[in-house]
Amino acid sequence: MRIIGSGFIFYGIGMLMSQALNGAGDTRNPTLINFFCFWIFQIPFAYFLAMGLDFKSTGAFIAIPVAETSIALISWYFFYRGKWKYIEV
Repeated sequence: MRIIGSGFIFYGIGMLMSQALNGAGDTRNPTLINFFCFWIFQIPFAYFLAMGLDFKSTGAFIAIPVAETSIALISWYFFYRGKWKYIEV
């Protein structure tokens, strides 16, 4: 609970930024961010922590807030970069 709970603030920020981009019409970047952070980063990272470093289930739970934090930071970057303002729907 403590491990997952520590990532809730970043989960909220990432969700807000990602949905703000979606609402503005930029659906490509949030899709790519979620694909890379969840499928390409989180799953191998969880496997590495659980099996490679022998953290077992704790390693899998650590990977969740780390991936959510990366989504929040990357989404924040794309939002403040401002290219979503020029996308035509």
